[in-house]
Amino acid sequence: MLPHAPARRFVHALVLVPLVALLLGALPAFAASGELVGLFTRAEIEAALPDWGAALGDSDPDPEAAAALLALPAGPRVVVLFGSWCSDSRHELTRLWNAFDLAGGEPRFEIVYVGVDRAKAEPAAWVEGRDLRFVPTFYVERDGREVGRIVETSPHGIESDLLALLTGERQGVVSARDDLAP
Repeated sequence: MLPHAPARRFVHALVLVPLVALLLGALPAFAASGELVGLFTRAEIEAALPDWGAALGDSDPDPEAAAALLALPAGPRVVVLFGSWCSDSRHELTRLWNAFDLAGGEPRFEIVYVGVDRAKAEPAAWVEGRDLRFVPTFYVERDGREVGRIVETSPHGIESDLLALLTGERQGVVSARDDLAP
């Protein structure tokens, strides 16, 4: 029985580590309803939601703002809480990706894409304490602290409003909604 103990530990690790990571929101998952819930890369989102990739040509981002986003240094972090079921999420994310593609690359600052459920409660590790009411919400963080956010629909184009928050030109809440405090 002793020779099988390492193999048993290996099998337990193969099962338990991903399960614990999934419960903590570290691995992407499909909710029972088919929603994307958890951490995702752009490629994973486009693979899971092919109509989002097809929507890339549906926007006309500002080329100067797009190039300026790619020129920003590493340091800030943008956490995007989105709903795979949400048309605003589809519009804003695909416009941002179109801006990156137009400028010819990916930004040096970190972008974290987190799919949330319809109740906007999961994954709890990413949702709790963020006052998430509408998706998508782009949280701009510097030195571990939120300096601004773009909620639901960007009034000047996601690439322009994100650039303004990342450079410090704007702060606080940016949204086309008129029922949110600035």
